[in-house]
Amino acid sequence: MSRGPQSPSHAAHGRQSFGRRHGRPLRPSARAALDAVLPRISIDLPPDGASLDLDAVFGCADSATPTPPLWLEIGFGAGEHLAWQAAQNPGVRLIGAEVFLQGVARLVRQVEEHGLGNLRIFRGDARALLAALPAGTLERVFILFPDPWPKTRHHKRRIVQRETLDRLAVLMPAGAELRLATDDPGYRAWMLERLNAHPAFEWLARGPADWRRRPDDWPPTRYEAKALAQGRAPVYLRFRRRLNPGETGY
Repeated sequence: MSRGPQSPSHAAHGRQSFGRRHGRPLRPSARAALDAVLPRISIDLPPDGASLDLDAVFGCADSATPTPPLWLEIGFGAGEHLAWQAAQNPGVRLIGAEVFLQGVARLVRQVEEHGLGNLRIFRGDARALLAALPAGTLERVFILFPDPWPKTRHHKRRIVQRETLDRLAVLMPAGAELRLATDDPGYRAWMLERLNAHPAFEWLARGPADWRRRPDDWPPTRYEAKALAQGRAPVYLRFRRRLNPGETGY
């Protein structure tokens, strides 16, 4: 998850984004693609706390056919993982949430180049998006290499919090999958402590290989390659929304 100042849209939803919003100026070609494509695939949240109309976001679905599954990536960085998932799963609807403009521009280019019509982008704090999504709609959620905020006084800024998990428990039906990755040992312990303590989620690992090795349907990214080159070993965590979770605590 990126870092940066609060934007007006986030302030309107009463949430502060701690993600970086801007880096180097965009190249003219990237700016042109952003201006041409993003308005067609961006998500604007409804006013007054109303739920997001997903059929309107993705185009009206045929009522005679089942509703396609919906996947969400929180903080998609440069977008390589999300674009790969969209290309490999054309029957799935995907949303990516990111505050970093350069990352959004890179993903937009991939959407344009590969014709990824099943992908939408929310440029903002993912917590505002989570608040607007209808219950029981997220079949898979990705939180991959979020900002670890290593200083103790900044831990409250981490996206993996009990509040976030409580909301995901509402949005994810039984059997849905939550995938997380980090190369930070402190954040790894933080993730496992909070996920294993939550009654709605079950860790799918049965042995070390299940969290040390990336599954085949989980593509590599440049950030992961950089971490490995610098001697940091990522972990790949998979949790499932329990079929019959306990009712206490959320």
